[in-house]
Amino acid sequence: MRRVTRETLAGAHRVVVKVGSSSLTGADGRLDVAAVEALSDVLAEHRASGQQLVLVSSGAIAAGLGPLGMNGRPRDLATAQAAASVGQGLLMAHYTEAFAHHGQQVGQVLLTVEDVVSRAHYRNALRTLDRLLDLGVLPIVNENDTVATHEIRFGDNDRLAALVSHLTRADALVLLSDVDALYDAPPDHEGARRIETVTGPEDLAEVEIGGSGSDVGTGGMVTKLDAASIATGSGIPVLLTSAANVGAALAGEQVGTWFAATGSRKNARRLWVAHAARAAGRVVLDDGAVRAITVGKKSLLAAGIVGVDGDFDAGDVVELTDVDGVVVARGVVGYASAELPRVLGKSSATLRDELGHDREVVHRDHLAVVRHHRR
Repeated sequence: MRRVTRETLAGAHRVVVKVGSSSLTGADGRLDVAAVEALSDVLAEHRASGQQLVLVSSGAIAAGLGPLGMNGRPRDLATAQAAASVGQGLLMAHYTEAFAHHGQQVGQVLLTVEDVVSRAHYRNALRTLDRLLDLGVLPIVNENDTVATHEIRFGDNDRLAALVSHLTRADALVLLSDVDALYDAPPDHEGARRIETVTGPEDLAEVEIGGSGSDVGTGGMVTKLDAASIATGSGIPVLLTSAANVGAALAGEQVGTWFAATGSRKNARRLWVAHAARAAGRVVLDDGAVRAITVGKKSLLAAGIVGVDGDFDAGDVVELTDVDGVVVARGVVGYASAELPRVLGKSSATLRDELGHDREVVHRDHLAVVRHHRR
C-alpha cells in the first residue's frame, strides 16, 4: 500500500473522517443542524468523486439534550446514556436527510469495546464495514453510548477513529476539531505558531497542550494526539484541522497539521487489544516471563506468574506487569481471576498432571506488547 502524503490525500482510496461534538453544536451546546448539513455536503462531494469515506461522528448526546430539556452534558452515566438513546436516532436522521440530497446512502455502525476485543465480534464488525463500503454506502460510526459503561468504553471518538482507520485499512485519517491545527501554545496566545508537519515525537517536545475539550464532548487536544500516535504508529497518516477546513483538507491543501506515518501496518487484533480495551485486572510476571513475552514473543505460561490483581473472567483483557508494576503488555486472558491462584508458578508438566491441561494464560496471538523489557 502506497504511503499517502498531504498533497496526495485527494487521491487516497479510503479515508476515515472524525468529527467531534464541539464541531456539531451551537453556543447552547445542542446539535447544530446547519453544521451537520455543511459537513455532509463536503463529504458527499468527495464521495461522488470515487473516494471511499467512513465518518466517525460524535454528537448523539448533544442531539438528545434539546428534546430532553437539558442544558449541558449529563454528569451521571445513566442520564448520558438516556440522552444518547434519544439523540443517536435524531443525529442519524439529520445525516440521512443531508446525504440523501446528494443521492448518497449512509449506514449506522455502533461499536462497543466488546465488538473489537471478542474475536467473533471483531470479524463481524470488519465484514460489516467492508460490505457497506463495497455497496457504495458511507458508514457513520459512533461508540454505542447507550450500553457502554465507564469500564467498557473506548474513552473518546478520537481513539475510536484511529482504530476504525486500522480496521478498515484506510489510507489516512482526518480529525476535525474546533481549532484549525496543532499549535505550539494555546491558539489564543500571542505568538502561538501553527505546526505544519509532525514527523515524530521529537516534533512535539516543546508543544504546550491545552485542556480537555468542550462541555458537550469528551475529547481535547490530548486525545487527538493519542489518536494520531495510534494511527501513525500503525502506518496511517493523520491530518488535524477544523470542520470548516474539511473541504480544503480532503483536497490536499496546506491546512491543519499533518502527522506523517511512522510505523508499518500492524496485526489488527493486537492493535485493538493494546488500545481499545480497558483492562479488567492485572497479572504480575517474573523477569523471565517478561522477557519471554516481550523479547521472545512467547505466550504467557502459568510458571512465570507471581501475582494477580482484580476480578476478571476468561476472555477479558488484562494488563501484564513486571514485579515493579510497570505494564509491559496487554492480553486476552485464558483464565478467570479465581482460577489463577491455583496455577501460579506451576510448570506445564505439573498442570497436565494436576488439571489434565496446560493451556496458556495468554496466548501470543492475543497479546500486545506495549513496553519492551530492558533488564
